[in-house]
Amino acid sequence: MMKRGKDLSERYKNSDLSFRRIAHTILIAFAIISFWRGAWGLMDLYLLPKNYPVSLILSLLMGIIILYSTENLVKRL
Repeated sequence: MMKRGKDLSERYKNSDLSFRRIAHTILIAFAIISFWRGAWGLMDLYLLPKNYPVSLILSLLMGIIILYSTENLVKRL
């Protein structure tokens, strides 16, 4: 009898832990999406707002340069 009660309490702890992990994952995903939405919105407003195609190309080039430089930095470490 004791073993069965112990199994149920372990299941409850595991389901509670799973719920917390899912809730934290959703919260973190929302924070990341909100951050990037704000960053893109600011870039739309301030990075060549009157010339949208050039703004997109400049953003793309900045992203490529940042990714390339961080990749080389990680390889050196």
